[in-house]
Amino acid sequence: MTDRLALVGIAVAAAVLAVLELFFLPLRLDGTLLPRLNDWPFPITVVPAVVTTPLLVALASRYARTTPGAASPLLVWMGTLLVFGLLGPGGDVLLLADWRTLLLFAGGVLPSAVAVGAFMGRQARGGSDH
Repeated sequence: MTDRLALVGIAVAAAVLAVLELFFLPLRLDGTLLPRLNDWPFPITVVPAVVTTPLLVALASRYARTTPGAASPLLVWMGTLLVFGLLGPGGDVLLLADWRTLLLFAGGVLPSAVAVGAFMGRQARGGSDH
């Protein structure tokens, strides 16, 4: 029961991070929130995605017994980005049609897929983190 509760908490954290990363993805150096520098895009939220999503997968792999359980933070993160990005508040599409969205997805998915692969490798060897 404790393992399931931990996995639910990790999934909630993944969803909250996905929403925050999505909402702040359109930041620009336009002088409004950040300093003015030719209105350049500033996708700083990719950095937390690169760091936190694989960490959540690694944390979930401590409590999960199966690959879907270990991958649940990644799946929740991707699902949250897609749902909120395509069906945002008021019907707005929040996913940008440019390189920043691709960078966000790649930054969150690729390192997390490596973490899921590490879990699968440990399972294949018969090892366990428990």
